[in-house]
Amino acid sequence: MIRRLFSTDDSTATPILRVVLGLVFFAHGAQKMLGWFGGFGFSGTMGFFTGPMHIPVPLAFLSIAAEFFGGLGLILGFLTRIAAFGIAVNMLVAIAMVHGAFGFFMNWSGAQKGEGFEYHLLVLALTAFLMIRGAGAFSVDRALTVAKPSAAVQRGLAHL
Repeated sequence: MIRRLFSTDDSTATPILRVVLGLVFFAHGAQKMLGWFGGFGFSGTMGFFTGPMHIPVPLAFLSIAAEFFGGLGLILGFLTRIAAFGIAVNMLVAIAMVHGAFGFFMNWSGAQKGEGFEYHLLVLALTAFLMIRGAGAFSVDRALTVAKPSAAVQRGLAHL
């Protein structure tokens, strides 16, 4: 089970997708968690999520954590499938709770009251790809799957 979670190929294209998506979500998560890049920080974001948006505290926390730690996980290629899953759930909830009401398109012209879900749909496609394929080359997941076990571990596995 654990081996399947980390397993990935040696694709050099996958890390491009993984790292760029990770950078985008780490930046958004850092706004919410740390107040970087003009964000409101953890307490400000929690106050907004649990106040006007009426999101329960545990779910608000998970949303912030999915973006911050999920983004970091994607950048490093560590627990990529779990990180991608967290971000995917975050996007599904965003579509269902907020953006679905505004239609498909983003608010490029400023003519509608909110943002549509086209961005979220792209993210869902990217996360699905990463959940299926894994982290690819240049990732912690890849390093963990190709690392040779120590002699003691090999002896222990030989007895199984």
